[in-house]
Amino acid sequence: MGIAIVGAGLGGLALARVLHVHGIQAVVYERESSRHARGQGGTLDIHSGQRALRDAGLIDGFHAIARGSGQDMRLFEPDGTLLLQEDTPDDAPLLRPEVDRAALRDLLLDSLPEGTVRWGHAFASADNGVLRFADGGSAPYDLLVGADGANSRVRALLTDAAPTHLGQNLVELGIPDIDRTHPDLAAMVGRGTCWVLGDGLSLAAQRKGDGHVRVGVGFYNTAEDWIATCGIPFDDPAATRAWLVDRLAGWDPRFPALVAACADEVVPRQVATLPIGLTWPPTPGVTLLGDAAHLMPPTGEGANMALLDGALLGRALAAHPDDYPTAVREYELEMFERTSAAARMSAEVQKMLMAPDAAQRVLAFFQPDA
Repeated sequence: MGIAIVGAGLGGLALARVLHVHGIQAVVYERESSRHARGQGGTLDIHSGQRALRDAGLIDGFHAIARGSGQDMRLFEPDGTLLLQEDTPDDAPLLRPEVDRAALRDLLLDSLPEGTVRWGHAFASADNGVLRFADGGSAPYDLLVGADGANSRVRALLTDAAPTHLGQNLVELGIPDIDRTHPDLAAMVGRGTCWVLGDGLSLAAQRKGDGHVRVGVGFYNTAEDWIATCGIPFDDPAATRAWLVDRLAGWDPRFPALVAACADEVVPRQVATLPIGLTWPPTPGVTLLGDAAHLMPPTGEGANMALLDGALLGRALAAHPDDYPTAVREYELEMFERTSAAARMSAEVQKMLMAPDAAQRVLAFFQPDA
């Protein structure tokens, strides 16, 4: 009996690590078969989440994999006008460095004792202190923590709230080894993130630590079924690239060239959120963290909030090791307030991106006194 964490994402692993630092054992149940079962996406801007990594005793390891140069940003209009270029000095403090999600997850995984994460355990249900898995297995628990992401199944134990579509759909692609294969495009993207905003679209290119550039084309004010109805042949990467290039007709030629240079991996995604300010009444033996508790637009806050959730819940449990209800309620009250503020800010940024004059609004956001 003890603490069962469902989901081996950043928040769940941060919780397990902080508990381990305080001498408290937990088990993480993850439905994936191994840490390498699927890709971990692009890079993350870790700012407030560094506090959690300090609590976990991992800040030096984080600094070793974080990239200050990833703070660089360029903002373009579709006609090629460069509105903003921010280049980070090499000696600048790591206030908002970028880190590959996979590298950060590995840092957390490697900090845990062998056997803490039980791979291949898909959550099915839980009641009366028994956790049941899709393969028919079960395990007892005193406290169940749902860290199972946007489509959390643990969430239903606390609330009937569910993610709702935000009017944005994404097509994600990527260019491997861009400096060698497309040095001209590499120079345009720079060392961090490059944004093009206009015509109800966004084109973003983001550097990863291995020379790969993640490219995303965002379509705003689109329907929930857009992925199924837009006509993009997602099972044909070459035809998908051609469709996207055609959609960027009239833009500066460098921008459709960025899409044309992408490899064959194509991932369509919807953007959804949970209601801002979501709470639930105190419920014995179960709580949530990360996207399971407060899914918000992808504007740079979600991963930081998940890390803080894990660390702060871990600290609360360490402070009340014999009183889980008190620890959980202490954590939840702080989490509700903190993440509601982050969600409101994320919603405002998302509103800017969806506006007809998105590029100018983003420029004013970063240069309010210009």
